[in-house]
Amino acid sequence: MERVICLVMGYVFGLFQTGYLYSRGHHIDIRNYGSGNSGSTNILRVMGVKAGLIVFLGDAFKMIFATLVTRYLFRDQPDVLYLYLLYTGLGVVLGHNYPFYMGFRGGKGIASCAGLMAALDWRVTLVCFIVFSSVVYVTRYVSLGSILVMALMFAGFVFFGAVCGDYGLAAVHIPEFILVAAVISVLGVWRHHTNIRRLLSGTENKIGAKKKE
Repeated sequence: MERVICLVMGYVFGLFQTGYLYSRGHHIDIRNYGSGNSGSTNILRVMGVKAGLIVFLGDAFKMIFATLVTRYLFRDQPDVLYLYLLYTGLGVVLGHNYPFYMGFRGGKGIASCAGLMAALDWRVTLVCFIVFSSVVYVTRYVSLGSILVMALMFAGFVFFGAVCGDYGLAAVHIPEFILVAAVISVLGVWRHHTNIRRLLSGTENKIGAKKKE
């Protein structure tokens, strides 16, 4: 029941579609522009850097707020708290990626995952930030940086949670923790399947470049 509560609560938080709401506040529907995605990258391409930053922070902080509620609700269960935080994170990503009131057309969940990393482990956050910034700076492919971050996030959570034991998980919960972390990471990569095809074919859009018609 605790897992269901975390998933449902996370999904509700994820339904706050920062990109869609921001674009509607500026009298457009972001889903009709650019890639049709309501995430921060498409907002950045269509509406500029300021808009992209606002949407990124909004999507990250809805995850942080959701995890804060989880920490409060399950503060007396330290041996399973981080597992519940991952379930909450999965719920937020699902709500962000598949909002029911938008025909299940949401974002890709990368900004929300950034919020999850910030809420769980500053070390994973720092490594992923450095890698993402470096990859995007060198290649100008936001999608490539995002995909690598999803893999690194999974590796970081497994290393610090399952190998080092820093998250205080009971041994019985470690396989489940790894599984939920894997699902979140795979979702992030899967949402980039069209980007992966374009990367392989050399037609992916670079940040700062005019989008091809």
